[in-house]
Amino acid sequence: MTPLQPDQPTPAANGGADRPPDPHVGEAADRLARRPWPATPLKADLEVSFEFFPTASAEAADRLIGCANELAPLGPRFVSVTYGAGGSSRDRTIGTLNRLRDETPLRLAGHLTTVAASKSETLEVVDAYLDLGIRRVVALRGDQPAGAPHRPPDGFRNAAELVAAIRDRVGDRVDISVAAYPEVHPKAVSAADDLDRLKEKIDAGADRAITQFFYDNDAFLRFQDRCRSAGISVPIVAGIMPIGSFTKVSSFAERCGASIPSWMPDLFTGLEDAPEIHRLVAATVAAEQCRELAERGVRHFHFYTMNRPELTAATCRILGVRPGRSAGQGAEQEQISRGA
Repeated sequence: MTPLQPDQPTPAANGGADRPPDPHVGEAADRLARRPWPATPLKADLEVSFEFFPTASAEAADRLIGCANELAPLGPRFVSVTYGAGGSSRDRTIGTLNRLRDETPLRLAGHLTTVAASKSETLEVVDAYLDLGIRRVVALRGDQPAGAPHRPPDGFRNAAELVAAIRDRVGDRVDISVAAYPEVHPKAVSAADDLDRLKEKIDAGADRAITQFFYDNDAFLRFQDRCRSAGISVPIVAGIMPIGSFTKVSSFAERCGASIPSWMPDLFTGLEDAPEIHRLVAATVAAEQCRELAERGVRHFHFYTMNRPELTAATCRILGVRPGRSAGQGAEQEQISRGA
């Protein structure tokens, strides 16, 4: 990869003299020089998708629509909206999808979990998605939030049951994605058991697996090999989270069982008060993570945007995914069927 180059100096107001060099540029270059991946060009056949979460206020909802419209020109295969436990959270998810449908050109996917709802209540959400014209579902077991109602006795016990029920209810009219964990779900009994649970979801009718975010590419590649050896042939989509706040991401990674590489803290140390350098480093690290994976054959990246477009857009731009593509460009002709 060609290192990021600072903008060329532009004439300043004082008689056309060039602006003095930014002292932070050298620091950024020094940090990026310590990156671990090689600099080689990418092919132009990458696919991306983006994940948003529903908001709790009208102002935040407007910002989310702005985020989605800023990322839409990158031509994502789809964008998904997460789903929480409880009726109000479900309503926010459906409301967010409704606005995205009406105010953006994007293909949409609705998340669905088994938490705090009966089987019939959960499947009613699938019907609501279909009524909105949404033909993609991300089916998850979901984690029980603190203080949320316990899983009802007539609810789905796991994501495999949910996937099978969706297939039974709507057949091949929807495309189903499920979750995967390259470094093992933190509540799994073992890596082998975790892989068995993933295979159950695929065998139940899922079309692809989207991974939890990760920063250890070797862990993802080993996981992908184990999936293939276990007979899992559906696409394994790499989940990517550009680092908006290293402190917050580190805490989140610890809870999710995602490891932080030993070289990464040094890149972000001391950047809390230097947001421009932080964004430069974060976008480059994310792009080079994708670059190494692309060199190993990975072609679809799912970005956890945290409802902020800047880092995701910058990462995609470094990768060569540029504005001007229509929504879904790079994916095969839209057709909701098994294996789409």
